Amino acid sequence: MAYLSMGEAHRRITDYLNRFSEAVFSQDVSSLKQLLSFSSNSPFLISLADALNLFQDASRLIKQSDKYSQFGDIILPLFRSLQNYRTGNLVESYQAFEKSANAFIQEFRNWESAWALEALYVLAYEIRVLAERADRELASTGKSPEKLKAAGSYLMKVFGVLAGKGAKRVGALYVTCQLFKIYFKLGTVHLCRSVIRSIETARIFDFEEFPKRDKVRFDLVHGRFIVFSLSFFLGNCFLEYQVFCCFLMILQVTYMYYTGRLEVFNENFPAADQKLSYALMHCNPQNGANIRMILKYLIPVKLSIGILPKYSILAKFNLVEYSNIVQALRRGDLRLLRQALQDHEDQFLRSGVYLVLEKLELQVYQRLLKKIYIIQKQKDPSKAHQMKLEVIVKALKWLEMDMDVDEVECIVAILIYKNLVKGYFAHKSKVVVLSKQDPFPKLNGKPVNS
Repeated sequence: MAYLSMGEAHRRITDYLNRFSEAVFSQDVSSLKQLLSFSSNSPFLISLADALNLFQDASRLIKQSDKYSQFGDIILPLFRSLQNYRTGNLVESYQAFEKSANAFIQEFRNWESAWALEALYVLAYEIRVLAERADRELASTGKSPEKLKAAGSYLMKVFGVLAGKGAKRVGALYVTCQLFKIYFKLGTVHLCRSVIRSIETARIFDFEEFPKRDKVRFDLVHGRFIVFSLSFFLGNCFLEYQVFCCFLMILQVTYMYYTGRLEVFNENFPAADQKLSYALMHCNPQNGANIRMILKYLIPVKLSIGILPKYSILAKFNLVEYSNIVQALRRGDLRLLRQALQDHEDQFLRSGVYLVLEKLELQVYQRLLKKIYIIQKQKDPSKAHQMKLEVIVKALKWLEMDMDVDEVECIVAILIYKNLVKGYFAHKSKVVVLSKQDPFPKLNGKPVNS
């Protein structure tokens, strides 16, 4: 750090105080956001942190001026947070930042308009990111990580402020997305339910509320999203509305992604398919990382309802861990499926899709029986619908899967019960008699019967 005089430190602190108060008085949210964004590591905030660490009497500067003192509850802990952030003391930084954020939300309640909503977004984001880093610091010293949980409690307070009527309620969707990230990281996804109920009850992001002529339709033109049917907006007003609508779409995609993941955990695959497909369709096609995140959960859902992805998609988005699973389903190769699950077990467990993929075994068995049926039909069409259990046993042995006739009979019985196979048993002759019409029903986008 270059030499810093006391006078220069005083000037930097006063400059920040002036910028903060002027941003609030003039309702300049763009300037206010920059003053709160620690993670941006802006040169201005870094230089301010250095000044604060040198000039230890910033509180006196704030208290001696009415212009600054009315924001003292926000700025003083914010300064302490910035000082600790600069020196790498992230736990202390988080505690001070949370105090400042609580003071900010009290001021926000008193402002009639939603002019500072974007500044609140910055606070919501910063408190989550800072909490994650503080928890890593706590864990490294052998202490219990607890700051992310505290950040979740703060964001629930913010959600309560925003979820009512009026312009501020749009912000509830942004805060909800931050809460989802916290709950999924902590493994407390059950807490999402109360937030989802509030969002759905308030109809916060229902585009049906917009007049038809104001509705936004996103389309891909030369790799960019554009907005139609807004010709009555001109100049900067049109641009701001366009940005706002794009922002709303991003929030809806994030919301659908997390609620879709929640449905995967609940094994409600039709709902998961609907929500994750929505997220995929409306995700920015230039953002490959986000598309990959969505596909990581959408692919297991699609497999569960009998829809197999193309290998080109798996290769394009680096999801090769699903390649052998798809191949196993196409070939009816139980050994390949189990090997694929074993090879990527840790990855699938971390994603929470291992049990979903494990249940694909029934579809693999169905495919194996179908291949046997096709071979028999080529040899003797008149007897193709009569499948000896011993033939299935031999096919499994060829796949190095040792099963006896009784085990195979049990599996086929489950396939019949689950409506993956149409037929019945001739127990005396150890034969499964298949229906002559559609013996292997397709799932047609529906999950296997429970």
